[in-house]
Amino acid sequence: MKWKRPLAMIGIIFLLSIYIIAIISAFSHHPEAKNWLMAAIFSTVIVPVLIYAIQLVYRVLKPDPGKTQEAKKDQK
Repeated sequence: MKWKRPLAMIGIIFLLSIYIIAIISAFSHHPEAKNWLMAAIFSTVIVPVLIYAIQLVYRVLKPDPGKTQEAKKDQK
């Protein structure tokens, strides 16, 4: 599954960028700093859950060809 690593890297970059924005806005005394921090904490939980859900849906919709051949052999 060669798509797992790029998907994980995109998720990491996304989470780090949100935390960097939250830290910068906190140091600049931006009025939305608290909202950015809440968004970062929320994304820390939601992004990995969404990535896991996407993987599960992909696994259900597109099973391994080797496993389907083994299942056919078992039925005979």
